[in-house]
Amino acid sequence: MRITEIRVHLREEDKLKAFATVTFDDCFAVRNMKIISSNKGLILCMPSRRLPDGTYQDVAHPVTAEFRKALEDKVLASYHAELKKKAAPPAGSASGGAQ
Repeated sequence: MRITEIRVHLREEDKLKAFATVTFDDCFAVRNMKIISSNKGLILCMPSRRLPDGTYQDVAHPVTAEFRKALEDKVLASYHAELKKKAAPPAGSASGGAQ
């Protein structure tokens, strides 16, 4: 199974940094993954639903630790790329600011 597309939608909230949609093999998409800032850094949370008792249950999730790591690495790389695009001056901009 290949990850064929990752879309990251940045948020400007304290802990919630972005939502991500991941497409597998150009034919199956998982939406509403969350990129959350925690005490240990950024983490990828799977889409979930709230149960009647107030707890949450993942709707979709990786089955193996290896796949979870690979998915998280790719989504977080896309998140960082999206941040860079947002921070870059628009094309044709005359601002030559220092970094």
